[in-house]
Amino acid sequence: MNAGSPAPSFPISSSSRRRAFLQDMGLGFGSVALASMLDRDASGAEPGKSQTGDRTSFAAKAKNVIWLFMIGGASHMESFDPKPALTRYAGKTIDETPFGDVLKSPYLENERVVAFDPNNGFVRNTCYPLQVGYRRRGDSGLEISDWWPHVGDCADDMCLVRSMWTEDSNHGAQLQFHTGRHRADGFFPTVGSWVNYGLGSLNENLPEFMVLGTPLADCCGGREAHRANYLGPQYDGVPLKVDPKNSMPYLSPEEGVFVEEQRQQLDLLRQLNQFTSNRNPDDTAILARIRAYELAFRMQMTVPQVVDLNNETQETQNRYGLNKDATKTFGRQMLTARRLVENGVRFVQVYHGSSGGAGRWDAHKGLKKGHSKVCGEVDQPIGALLKDLKQRGLLEETIVVWASEFGRTPGSQHSDGRDHHPYGFTVWMAGGGIKGGIAHGATDELGFHAVENRHYVSDIHATLLHQLGLNPHHLAIPGHKRLEREVGSPIHDVIV
Repeated sequence: MNAGSPAPSFPISSSSRRRAFLQDMGLGFGSVALASMLDRDASGAEPGKSQTGDRTSFAAKAKNVIWLFMIGGASHMESFDPKPALTRYAGKTIDETPFGDVLKSPYLENERVVAFDPNNGFVRNTCYPLQVGYRRRGDSGLEISDWWPHVGDCADDMCLVRSMWTEDSNHGAQLQFHTGRHRADGFFPTVGSWVNYGLGSLNENLPEFMVLGTPLADCCGGREAHRANYLGPQYDGVPLKVDPKNSMPYLSPEEGVFVEEQRQQLDLLRQLNQFTSNRNPDDTAILARIRAYELAFRMQMTVPQVVDLNNETQETQNRYGLNKDATKTFGRQMLTARRLVENGVRFVQVYHGSSGGAGRWDAHKGLKKGHSKVCGEVDQPIGALLKDLKQRGLLEETIVVWASEFGRTPGSQHSDGRDHHPYGFTVWMAGGGIKGGIAHGATDELGFHAVENRHYVSDIHATLLHQLGLNPHHLAIPGHKRLEREVGSPIHDVIV
């Protein structure tokens, strides 16, 4: 635009017209990759800052979260809460064991659990023995199953929370684990979205909340498990593929549009926005708009570099399992997760086990075959991630969370499997000011009920927020009632 050019006659301040103008110019920025930036544009917030201002309540002990979710319901007994009594009393009904009173637990009173009856036959069925051995790991001596040797090597950095419980005994619990609310209550913001909402960005080139792996199936919450709902789409998780040539939908420019042409188009857009800013000096949204489009342009340069793992040493790639078919896919995701937090992404959510249905960690039958396979896909990559973060000094400021929507029953189902079990299961955390080498809480001898330091799933959310410097009780939106159960309470016993 020449200095003497007449003022544009169209209303450049209109958000819808700006979007249409940007698309017509051929910059190639689509709704998926740029949802957060364009919504910042519409609301007037600046990239690098929370739209809501500084909501931190105290000094943060962590900067980032890597959230690992195993879809389908991993067995806590065959992973991080071994129960030798199951093998000792194999073939006996639960009533015939010295622990038959677990079926009359007072913890069931006044708790809503949908589609689950503790008197159903499968929980009175014969005790199903452990399907894998276990041993004490590290100096701490935490008992971890033999399906997790690489993660077990990191036992002294891990906090096992063995006393989790949830409400939904079907796979709606997958969504519930991410929002803290039962699916029957509707859709609510997820933990990653609350982090995104409460904190500003640590970088100028990437979204604050990114998602790796295939999301939940529609039956179990779908993409609502990384969405922000009433907080607004600018706080949604942004999906990312570990593929430098096709890492993010609509990120690449349209065919035939060169970087130089994009730069010229963006410069023109900047001039138009600057003209509007000169006419409206009190409109702080203008600067935010310019920065948002600049961020979009930089993302085209940054994202492919982050997901291009070829500049990692062969030793590092092999450590994550990229040289093996079984571990290659998840290994690439774990290595990318490390690179994302290195580049300032606040919350990285990683799904494993998507099957188009309930998930591959579901184990109604064939538990030994199924769990040995899925554990084999993730154990080495997760172990490598923990060790790599620690070696680089990143574990001190990054919380790694491993979770599944619920555990499995102590009784057998279909002779060689376990059913869903919401009354007691395990989640573990490491890094970011979380105590290492400890087991917090406990289930009973059969792994049926959480009986010591019981924690509802949103207590994990509250613990993460606390470590990031946020008071979960201060994160509120006018007009939206936030129930105490959704908010949860930090687990202070596991915090350094």
